[in-house]
Amino acid sequence: MGRGPTPKKQETHDRIVRTAAAAIRRHGFDGLSVAEIMDEAGLTHGGFYAHFPSRDAMLAEALDQGAGESLDRLSKASDGARPEDALDAVVEAYLSDRHLAAPDKGCTLAALGSETCRQTPEVRRVMTRRVRELADMLGRQLPGWGEPGRHEDALAAMSAMVGAMVIARAVDDPSLAKAVRAAAAKLVHDGVSARPRKKH
Repeated sequence: MGRGPTPKKQETHDRIVRTAAAAIRRHGFDGLSVAEIMDEAGLTHGGFYAHFPSRDAMLAEALDQGAGESLDRLSKASDGARPEDALDAVVEAYLSDRHLAAPDKGCTLAALGSETCRQTPEVRRVMTRRVRELADMLGRQLPGWGEPGRHEDALAAMSAMVGAMVIARAVDDPSLAKAVRAAAAKLVHDGVSARPRKKH
């Protein structure tokens, strides 16, 4: 049996992934070269291939890392709220000024979604899995999760939230950015969270 990586090598590997996870959300998938990411991590370019077989393999891990970080933050927002307020707490955290101003620490879908269609199948598989996890996490905050139609409601909430964040970051008018996010929050609260389900 082969031995796993040493603790020091694993620590270095994790540092590269964390650095790349922030970098791709800040600059896009093609915004930084491998050499620049390694330099930002405080490492030499030559050590890269001791950790990854390719740049695309690093991007897939970095995307997974970033999506996991974002999902953890949103889960903490729901955990700190009463059950009936959990979805609103998640929506508020997602659409917050703090998230708007820090794409490098936030949702990978909002930061990278429009670019992911041009990435490798490996990267797209990671995004697909993480999108499903985000939708499921949102769905678990909905009253009656598991009832007919609630999965679609979770997808609608996710789409509204991600779309609002993309638009808010794209415009140069702070009042418009705020209005877009407020409208999305209202849509989720009034049209998704409180929507009565049909009895069967």
